[in-house]
Amino acid sequence: MLFMAEGKIIYLSLGSNLGDRSANLGRAIGALSAIGVRVLRRSSIYETEPVDFLGQPWFLNCVLEAETSLMPRQLLIELQAIERKLGSQKPIPRGPRIIDLDVLFYGSAVIHAVGMEIPHPRLAERRFVLVPLAELAPELRHPVLHVSAAELLAATRDRSVVRLWHAHEGGAGSKAAGN
Repeated sequence: MLFMAEGKIIYLSLGSNLGDRSANLGRAIGALSAIGVRVLRRSSIYETEPVDFLGQPWFLNCVLEAETSLMPRQLLIELQAIERKLGSQKPIPRGPRIIDLDVLFYGSAVIHAVGMEIPHPRLAERRFVLVPLAELAPELRHPVLHVSAAELLAATRDRSVVRLWHAHEGGAGSKAAGN
C-alpha cells in the first residue's frame, strides 16, 4: 500500500464490555484498514475488571501495533467515527461501551491539544492497557516517562484483575496475567 511508505508506528488500545465483546473487537480491527491504518501485530485478548466505574460488566481488551500516514487529529477523528459506526455511545465517562478505541502512542510524538493527549495520559495507571502492551512491545519506551512498557507494568499501582481470555472458556477459569 502506497500510503504506508511514510507511515508512523502507532499503538492503539481496544476495549468492549457490551454485547458480543469479542466480535466488537473484531469489527473494530476490521474497520481500521478502510481509514488508512494497517495492523501489524495484535496482543492476546484479555478479560479485565472495570476500573473507576465499577458497576458494569467486565471488558475484553487488546492492544494493536499499526502503521498509518494519518496525522494524529485525523486518526482520532477516524477512530471516533468507527466507534459511532459500531454503535458505541459514552453517556457515562469510563462507563459501559460497545467499543472504545484509544491512541496510546503515535510514534514518539508528545501532543497536548484540546481533546487529544498523546501518549495517552492514563496508560501508566491502567493494567488493562499495560498487560497487553507489555506482551506486544515490552521494550517500547514511553517518550515522556523514559521507561519501557514492561517497566511501566511492573511499577503500576493498579491491581485490577487482567486475565488471558479464551473464547471457548468465555473468560471463566482463564489464567491471571501480569502478576
